[in-house]
Amino acid sequence: MLDKINIHDILFLDIETVPAYADYSGLSGQMKELWDHKASLLKKSDDDTPETLYNRAGIYAEFGKIICISAGFFNPNTKKNVREFRMTAFYGDDEKQLLHDFAALLNKHFNGAANQLCAHNGKEFDFPFLARRMLVNKIRIPSILDVGGKKPWENTLLDTMQLWRFGDYKQYTSLQLLAALFNIPTPKDDMQGSDVHRVYWQEKNLQRIATYCGKDTLTVAQIFLSYRGEELLKDGEIFLAL
Repeated sequence: MLDKINIHDILFLDIETVPAYADYSGLSGQMKELWDHKASLLKKSDDDTPETLYNRAGIYAEFGKIICISAGFFNPNTKKNVREFRMTAFYGDDEKQLLHDFAALLNKHFNGAANQLCAHNGKEFDFPFLARRMLVNKIRIPSILDVGGKKPWENTLLDTMQLWRFGDYKQYTSLQLLAALFNIPTPKDDMQGSDVHRVYWQEKNLQRIATYCGKDTLTVAQIFLSYRGEELLKDGEIFLAL
């Protein structure tokens, strides 16, 4: 079925998120109480406290924020049999601004009935996280992300992890593992997802995070090509703007 999809209609993406504050002490009194309750559900040992568990807050849209969105697409304006994968990134400390700019991209260039978004584990993480943070920041959700009430055949969201399941719901398969299976260069050659909190709040190196995020987006596109039985992208076919 994937070969029926026009690959030029797809926007591939990945997001990076962190806790809203550098540490637990930055939370307001009310948010501390709410995080304390969340932490009580996450606790696995007596050593786990709301303070020590706070580095996990970034995976929850209610307690985290988006610091980078990497996006890439196959340029349809090329000669026959010529591939051109163009990438860009929205990143910064101002979450509202980067979400505004990303929403503008979707509304302008990916608002057609045939357009789709594709991410790894996107249906459980990237897509709902984006939509929730847009609501928090009072940004209208672009139609391609606003899937509430849509019929199954109106699906605009693709997920390379769910596509790999083939109906099996019992396991999680990482992007890194699929990259290894399909002989795709690992996107985790510089840092892991668990490093993002430290690199952002301590090193304050957003450029490094944006580069890491971009590698994930490229890997998602490469995996999608592999699912379709197509050749992987070569260096000369990839164009990056940061």
